[in-house]
This record gives sequence, structure tokens and C-alpha cells, in this order.
Amino acid sequence: MNPLEMAFPALAAGHYTLTSPAVPDYNCVAWAAGESDCWWWPDPQGLNFWPPEIPRLETIDSFRSAFEALGFAKAHDGQPEPGLEKVALFARGGKPTHMARQLENGRWTSKMGQSEDIEHALRDLEGVLYGEVALFMGRPKSVVIAQAKGT
Repeated sequence: MNPLEMAFPALAAGHYTLTSPAVPDYNCVAWAAGESDCWWWPDPQGLNFWPPEIPRLETIDSFRSAFEALGFAKAHDGQPEPGLEKVALFARGGKPTHMARQLENGRWTSKMGQSEDIEHALRDLEGVLYGEVALFMGRPKSVVIAQAKGT
């Protein structure tokens, strides 16, 4: 059993795929936001990227606000919806721990700390390390396209 499967026993069934090599350039929050060139975290020292107008607090509300600034709104669940890109925020004890982004096929993609990106079933990451999904958010895919084009 590899370290990823030891940390997340539900992955041990093999229903996940490594989709990138391990790199320390970005984290799960950046990956959920569609970025792969910086580390996102609301650290009070300002060492990592965080949207400037959003409080640098490790709270669900701060993460919600950061993703609202990207055009996301609260979603009811993690079920795929045509024309909608979704993200999920994990929390343990009310404190954010991880984020994942939904793929076109309905599965999820996560950057595992400084390790690889994986494609997985959402609930396979729930447990001792990341806690449980605390918030789903979604935005129209047209926002993603406009953002990528810089408009």
C-alpha cells in the first residue's frame, strides 16, 4: 500500500488515478480555483496568495468568500449539473483542510498537498485527515471560459 492509500484508506480499492507528478508549486485550493502556479492559503503573514479583499482566516466563511470572488455560489450538493463547474471544501472541526474540483465526467480532481494530482470519487478523501465535505459551490462554465480569456 502506498502512502496516499495509507492516508486515505478508501483510495486503497484502486478507484483513483494519478493525473500529474508531484510538484510543490501549487496546492489543492489553487487547483480547485483552476490555478497551478501558486500556493493559495489565507495565512496571516501573507506568504501565500489569497484574494486581497478576503479576510486571511482559516474559516469556511473565508474560503466561501474567496470562491465567491471567482464567481462561485453555494450549491446544494456534489451531483454533476450541465453547464456548472463545482468545487467541494473539506473541513475537520470547522477548519478547512482541502478542496477538490469536479471534472466533466462527474468525478473529482485534487492536488494532494505537495504530492500528485489525482482523479477520485469525492467521498474517498473523507476521514481522519481531511474530515468531511463542508461546502459545495458552483459557477457557470461560461465564467471559467471568460476568466481563462482574461475578460
